[in-house]
Amino acid sequence: MAAEQLSDGSPACRRQPGTSRVAPFSDRPVQAAAASGGGRVREAERAGLERLRWEIGEKNKRIRELEMVRDVFERRIALRVK
Repeated sequence: MAAEQLSDGSPACRRQPGTSRVAPFSDRPVQAAAASGGGRVREAERAGLERLRWEIGEKNKRIRELEMVRDVFERRIALRVK
């Protein structure tokens, strides 16, 4: 199964429930809205989507950092228990 891509070439993803991993999207309301408008996304919508993608990227970075901190604490606790 090939990964879907948005019009700007970025992969279309969604977060899998209960994890910090993402899975390919198949049902995107943005794509349906773009199709109803003649396939074009307005400049304001494009800017909004770019901002949201940036915010998601920043949140994912923070999640990865927190996961690393959690792993360090887990190892530290495991060493202390021994």
